[in-house]
Amino acid sequence: MPTEDMTTDNTSIVRQALAALIATGDVDALASSLSDDFVHHRPDATRTKADWLADVRAALVPLAGMQVEIRHVLANGDHVVMHSRRRLPAAGPEIAVVDIWRLDDGLIAEAWEIIEPVAEATAHLTWWERPSGAAGF
Repeated sequence: MPTEDMTTDNTSIVRQALAALIATGDVDALASSLSDDFVHHRPDATRTKADWLADVRAALVPLAGMQVEIRHVLANGDHVVMHSRRRLPAAGPEIAVVDIWRLDDGLIAEAWEIIEPVAEATAHLTWWERPSGAAGF
């Protein structure tokens, strides 16, 4: 059974890792928060620690100046879920991001990420709409 201290500690670890990255662009600070066998999951791919950190380094150049507003942080035991809205630089689009982090022994062991441009959210709901005349689910 997770304890409140464990949940609080895990939330702090995730917040500190991301705050350092966003504030300074220091990927090495983020790397020290990840376990050696860290895995990053997205709907389109799964990446190892080294691959994901390389992707983060490459993304930081065009994303310098990105504004991040953390809307929700929910935690239970070894999992932390963060919902944020991010405004990309140079009048780029606003995106909604949901990250799920699993921690093990004080380090981030796994991450799942869903990213959606806010302007496209309505268009992405078309799968949910019932065809006319269709019965309920």
